[in-house]
Parts: sequence; structure tokens; C-alpha cells
Amino acid sequence: MGAFDDGLKGTVPSILVILGVALAAPIVLPAVAAVSRPLAKTLIKGYLALADTVKEYAAEAAEQISDLVAECQAERAQASRGAAPTEPPAA
Repeated sequence: MGAFDDGLKGTVPSILVILGVALAAPIVLPAVAAVSRPLAKTLIKGYLALADTVKEYAAEAAEQISDLVAECQAERAQASRGAAPTEPPAA
């Protein structure tokens, strides 16, 4: 019988924990659901605000790069015509 008792030593507490969770679930889950919905909404709103900010910064960066490419193309075209590039006047 000793081998049988040793084999069930960890099983009984596990079964009790599972039973406790099963009995507490109908009480705990509605409370968790009530808290998790507003939390989820807050997280989604934060994500949307962050996404908008990232889009704005990406659009600004794309515009800056586009301006820089256009400026380089103009300087390259001017250099290919043999003219010296014009520097903006010093302030």
C-alpha cells in the first residue's frame, strides 16, 4: 500500500485546487469581465492615439526625405549642365 500512497501524494492537492477553481469560476469570471472590458478599451484607445502619432511623424519624415531627394536631383542636374551649384546667401 505504501507505493500506492506515494503515487497519489501530489494528486489529491491538485484535484482540490481544480475543484476550488471550478467552484470559484462562476463568481470570479463576471468580476474579471467587468474590469477587463474598460481596461481593454483604454488600451485600444492608447494604441490608436499612438498609431496616429506615429503616422504623423512618418508623414513628416517622408516629406523631409522627398524634399531632400528633390534638392539633390536639382543639384545633380545643375552639375551635369556644367554650372556651379548656387549656395543660399549667408544670413
